[in-house]
Amino acid sequence: PLLCLNFLPAPTPTQIIPREQWGGKYEFLLSCIGYCVGLGNVWRFPYLCYRNGGGVFLIPYFIMLFFTGVPLFLMELSLGQYGAAGPITVWKCCPLLKGIGIGMLCVSTLVCLYYNVIIAWTFYYLGSSFQSPLPWSCDAIANAGLCGNGTTGNSSTGKLLSPTEIFWNERVLGVVHSEGLHNPGPVRWPLALCLLAAWIVIFLCMLKGIRSSGKVVYVTATFPYFVLVVLVIRGATLEGSLQGIAFYLTPDWGRLANVWNDAASQIFYSLGIGVGGLLSMASYNKFDNNVIRDTLIITTGNCSTSFFAGFAIFSILGHMAWKKGVPVAEVADTGPGLAFVAYPEALALLPGSMFWSIMFFLMLFMLGIDTLFGNMEGITTAVLDEFPHLRLNPLHKAMFLGALCFCFYLMGLLLVTDGGIYWFTLIDSFSTSFGLIIITLFMCIGISFFYGSPSHTLHPHMKPLSITSFLDPPCGEVYIKSSVYSTNTKMSNSFFAMPCCPDDLACSLYAFLMNCSFRSQPVLSGHS
Repeated sequence: PLLCLNFLPAPTPTQIIPREQWGGKYEFLLSCIGYCVGLGNVWRFPYLCYRNGGGVFLIPYFIMLFFTGVPLFLMELSLGQYGAAGPITVWKCCPLLKGIGIGMLCVSTLVCLYYNVIIAWTFYYLGSSFQSPLPWSCDAIANAGLCGNGTTGNSSTGKLLSPTEIFWNERVLGVVHSEGLHNPGPVRWPLALCLLAAWIVIFLCMLKGIRSSGKVVYVTATFPYFVLVVLVIRGATLEGSLQGIAFYLTPDWGRLANVWNDAASQIFYSLGIGVGGLLSMASYNKFDNNVIRDTLIITTGNCSTSFFAGFAIFSILGHMAWKKGVPVAEVADTGPGLAFVAYPEALALLPGSMFWSIMFFLMLFMLGIDTLFGNMEGITTAVLDEFPHLRLNPLHKAMFLGALCFCFYLMGLLLVTDGGIYWFTLIDSFSTSFGLIIITLFMCIGISFFYGSPSHTLHPHMKPLSITSFLDPPCGEVYIKSSVYSTNTKMSNSFFAMPCCPDDLACSLYAFLMNCSFRSQPVLSGHS
C-alpha cells in the first residue's frame, strides 16, 4: 500500500515522550477561534459587506462557507488529529506529498514575518493612546493649525489630509521619507522596539508549547468579544449610528450576481486554511475528539464574529460621518486604513477618547497575537516533529524557539523602515495568495485522490468524514473557481499589477483532475 494514507501514527522517536495534548477541549476551541478570528474579521469583512450590497453579501458568504469553508476546514483538522503529527511529518505515510507540508511551512514563515509588524503598529498606537489628548486628534497642540483651517494637504497632489493620516504616514510609517522598494531608508527605531516587544510576548507565551499558549487564549480569545460588545453598545447610543448601520446592511439586490468573488476570498482567508496552523493545533487533540462538532463551532463562530464586528465598526463610523456632515462612504475604509486612520479618528471624537482608543488597540493586539500563535505553532510543530530530539530537552526547545523569534525579528526590520510598507504589501500580496491555493489544492488531492473518498469513509477512524462525501464533486469545482477568484480579488487591491488566471482555466483544471481521479481510482484501489 504505497499510496494508501495510514492515519495511525507510526512509531517514531517522538514516542519516547508522549505527545502533548490540550489541557481541555476549550483550550483547543479557543485557540482555533483565536487563530481564525483575526484582524481581517474587523477591518475587512464589514467593508466587503457594505461594498457588495450590504445584506445581499451574506447570501453568497454563507453559501461559500458551507460548500468551501466547512469541508476544507474539516479536512485539515481531521488530517492533523488522526495523523497526530505536524504539517510535514503527517505525510510520511505518503512521502510524495511531503512537499505540501514544506509549502505550509514556507507560507507560515512569510505570514509570521509581516503579521507581527501589524502587531508592532498596534503596540505603537496602544502606547500613544495613553497620551491626553490623543496625538492624532484635533485637540493635540501639533494638530491645532491643521484642524483649524482644514488646509493641510499633500503638496504634490493637493489632497487634503487629516491629522490621523499625517500621524499614520509620517509619525508611524515614515513612508513620506522613502523613495520606494529599491531604497527603503533607515529603520524606524520606535517601531523596531515595538516589533521586539511583540516577539518577546510571542516567545514567552509559547515557551512551554500548548501548555502555556493554551492558557493564554482564555484571555486573548475572549477579551476581543468583550470589547466588541462594549463598542456596539457605545456606538448604538451615538447620533448618526443608525445611518452607519443602514449603510452597512441595506441590501442592493442588483449586486447579487457580482459579489461571489469577494465572498469566496473572505471565507478562504479568514478561516486560515492551508497555512498549517489548524493541522498543527489539531495534532494535539485526543484521537477520538469530535472533529465535526469543533469544525461547526469554529467556522460558525468565525463568521458570526465578522458579522457582529460590522455593527461595532459602522455605528461609530456613522457617528463620525454625522458629525462631519459627510456620507458614510467618505469615511469607510478597509485594512490598515480602517484600523489606523478612519477608526482612530472616529474614536478621537468621542468623550473619553483615550479609554476607547486603549480598548480598541488592545483588542487589535490580542486578535493579532492569537492569529500569530497558530502560525507559529505550525512552524514549531513541523520542525520539532522532524527533529524529535529537540523535544527531549526543554532547554533545547526553548533555545530553538528563541532563535526562531530572533531571526524573525531581524528579518522584520526591513518592514519597519521608511519604505517598509511597500515591502509589507509586496509580501502580503504575492506570498500568501496563489501559494495557499496550490497547497490546499494538493492537500485535497492527497486526501481524496491518493487515499480515496471511498477508503476514508470506510476507515474506522475516519468515519466522521463520511458527512462530506456528498460534497466532494461540487466542492472541488467551487473550491478551485473560488480560489482563482479570491486570488484575483486580493491581488487587484495591491500596489502592483499582478497576473491573474482566467475563469476557463479553473474549469479546465478541475475537469482534468476529476478525469485523472476517475481513471486512476481502480489502480489506486489495487494497491490498497
